Amino acid sequence: MKIWQEYTRFGRALFAAVLSVLLLFAAVPRSHADDRGRCQERIERAEARLGQAIHKHGEYSHQANDRRRDLNAERERCWREHHAWWNVHEQRWHNDRDWDRDHDYR
Repeated sequence: MKIWQEYTRFGRALFAAVLSVLLLFAAVPRSHADDRGRCQERIERAEARLGQAIHKHGEYSHQANDRRRDLNAERERCWREHHAWWNVHEQRWHNDRDWDRDHDYR
C-alpha cells in the first residue's frame, strides 16, 4: 500500500509538471500576438497624428516633423521588440527595417 501511495504522489507531481509546461507553451504565442497588435495600434495612431498635422500645418511644418519623428520612434520600438513593423498604407507587416529608405525628411 505504501508503494502505491508513493506512485500516486509521483503521478500527481508529474501530471502537474506536464500540465504547467503545456499551459506555458499555449500562453506564449497569444501574448506575442497581443504585443504585435498593440504595436500595430501605436503605429496606426502615430500615422493618424502625422496625417492630422500635415493637414493642419503643412507637410514640412515643425508639427508634422515632430509627428514624423514620433511615428519613426514607434516603428523603431516595434522593430526592437518584434523585428517587424506595421505599414499602415499597405496593411501588412514588414520584416526589413526600411521605413525611411526612400524618404528625405528634414
